[in-house]
Amino acid sequence: MSRDYDVIILGSGPAGFSCAMQSAKFEKKALIIEANENYLGGTWINTGTVPSKALRETASSIYRYTAQFGDEGRKPYERFRMRDVLRNKDRVLATQNSEIKDSLIKNEVDTALGFGRIVDPNTVEVTREDGTKKRFTGDYILISTGATSKKPKAFEIDHSTILDNRSILDIHYIPKRLVIVGTNIQAMEFATIFSALGTRVTILSGQKDYMVFLDKEIKEEFDGILKEAKISVFNRKRVLQVGPNPLRNCTEVKFEDKDSGEQHVIETELVLYFGDRKPNSANIGLEELDLKTDRKGFIQVDENHRTGIPSIYAAGDVIGHPSLASVSFSQGRTASCHMFGISRMDTESAIPYGIYSIPEIASVGLTEDEARRQIGDVTVGRAYYRNLTKANIARTPRGMLKLVFEAESLRLLGVHIVGSGACDLIHTGQAVLNFRGTARYFLDTVHNYPTYSEAYRVAAFNGVNYVHKTGVTYMDILKEE
Repeated sequence: MSRDYDVIILGSGPAGFSCAMQSAKFEKKALIIEANENYLGGTWINTGTVPSKALRETASSIYRYTAQFGDEGRKPYERFRMRDVLRNKDRVLATQNSEIKDSLIKNEVDTALGFGRIVDPNTVEVTREDGTKKRFTGDYILISTGATSKKPKAFEIDHSTILDNRSILDIHYIPKRLVIVGTNIQAMEFATIFSALGTRVTILSGQKDYMVFLDKEIKEEFDGILKEAKISVFNRKRVLQVGPNPLRNCTEVKFEDKDSGEQHVIETELVLYFGDRKPNSANIGLEELDLKTDRKGFIQVDENHRTGIPSIYAAGDVIGHPSLASVSFSQGRTASCHMFGISRMDTESAIPYGIYSIPEIASVGLTEDEARRQIGDVTVGRAYYRNLTKANIARTPRGMLKLVFEAESLRLLGVHIVGSGACDLIHTGQAVLNFRGTARYFLDTVHNYPTYSEAYRVAAFNGVNYVHKTGVTYMDILKEE
């Protein structure tokens, strides 16, 4: 049966975009359906990854300038206007949106703006804002509709004084005080971004702790960075009410301790809310198709990102963890390859993640605790930024690079970094890890001086100093294998 398209894609985020591009390279006819009629790229380009990272880059530049030359007795919010801080973000968005459109046009990928709903395993109906509807058929369908934050129960987001990840990018001034509700990765990123702009930041978390997936020593180092930046984190708190106090000309956040029940009030200018993520899987036809989701609504897929219906695939945030743009790109490509029976290189098992706080955090492989549980006899090597010439020159003394490797063979098991450039540095460790390399690589490799990359060599030498505990001497390590 002849159909309109080889593949129909719901959503133009990283998973959908990469699937469309890969399918086009296979000379397949692809259609992207985008629910937002104002722009392509979804949250990735317009309200999430790209704009927040652009804002971070500007804040980081201001932070570095202040570190080098001092604050002249004035906070950044007294020296810079928010519209100037956001100017780079607006420029980046314009450029990225233009590049997406050009790529789709160049690769002859069609687009349809409107809300897509799957009618049957090969048909999607698109409803536009004016109510008009049109149906398209395809051999395959990819669901890449992403995810959004759940709304708070105790208060309403008014996008004026109570903001979310979208409206925070359109504020008109740098606040002196900011309360962040939630401790997901975005919350920690924005906390350090606004702290770099001089804002006094307070974080209210309902959890026992934040970012517990980090290696313990990396988290301890980051804890110290937060304290140095005077970012206050209060765990196990429940927000009861948020509202204006006209007498004091501020916004009040009333919260209680989940354990003791003790109540407190904190004054602020703005509140930034980050809720748990929920998949955009409702009302797109899954119920009628009896397509399986987990209890939270995330779509269940196999290793090739195919659902229980052979012609329907899913990728990106709509399938849940790890919800990283970098991984979503790979997932979209994997789905396309499997749809059309094209062989591909398997995605490496060790997937890195990056947290774009100031400074950055990045990790790949096993943490020290995970390695000790799974492998047993492991060794760690540490390099502190304060001992690196590059960090001294750049005035970025807070940070740490940690290697985890097998004690006997020196096989690398994990790399964990907090500090300037961490999200770029991690890929050196990722390469060695995926090629099953050892700490010898860092001992035998010349690194440019002065660079942050030297931390790998410092950490490797630091680690092998402890290997003698397993009966292997330092001289043995330096001998040719």
